[in-house]
Amino acid sequence: MNNLFDAAYRCIMATDITEKVQLSKTTAQAWQTGQLNLSATTPAEPILLPGLPPSLRLVPPRQVPRRTVATPTGQAALLHALAHIEFNAINLAWDAVYRFRDLPTAFYDDWVKVADEEALHFELLHEQLQQLDYNYGDFPAHNGLWEMAVKTAHDVLVRMALVPRLLEARGLDATPLIIAKVQAQGLERVVEILQIILRDEIGHVAIGSHWFAHCCAEQALNPETTFQNLIAQHFTGSLKTPFNVEARLAAGFSEQELKNIENLLT
Repeated sequence: MNNLFDAAYRCIMATDITEKVQLSKTTAQAWQTGQLNLSATTPAEPILLPGLPPSLRLVPPRQVPRRTVATPTGQAALLHALAHIEFNAINLAWDAVYRFRDLPTAFYDDWVKVADEEALHFELLHEQLQQLDYNYGDFPAHNGLWEMAVKTAHDVLVRMALVPRLLEARGLDATPLIIAKVQAQGLERVVEILQIILRDEIGHVAIGSHWFAHCCAEQALNPETTFQNLIAQHFTGSLKTPFNVEARLAAGFSEQELKNIENLLT
């Protein structure tokens, strides 16, 4: 295996937790040291479900149990939910690499870096989950992030808009609130991990913003108008406000864009 696309596919489809993390790290290192190329041998295939632990039960979002972080079980449920997001994010980053071909090399540099960092995030959270005698796969979870990946698999512009800039950007708003909750319980190591994740996720959403703008420029589209139109077409939910304005501005949103999104979705 000497091309990046096949290596990315292998990362996506790995179901074993340790294997996926390790494959992500070694694939990132192989790409960054010039051991992989962009010579695709086969076209990208649809992936209706990526590699997940066999024990993980996927349920509708409303069936995911919500528990207080004041109890060890509640803390484990929160850590599991966060680990699930990061595990999905590993798959999403590698899918951006695998699915979208003929883009500048910098695109692959960026998304390989994202995949590598998401693997680290998952690893850090999973270590904390294991300290509470749980593993990833012990709680039910929903499949909303990957469902959006399937819906956006046809177009890199739509993917950059609706996965990093819409769904993943919600983490920029939610994470400070979660940090406050776990800090109140004295979970300082979890606070440290969440601060690392927030810092990195600003960069990940910024990468999505950069490539969304790149795709819009290639098609002579207005980024702000296009983003609004795509949200209206594909997203039926709502976003909780207030936005983390500082983080979103750092991640490539404009102040006017944030006002437009708030009016559209809240």
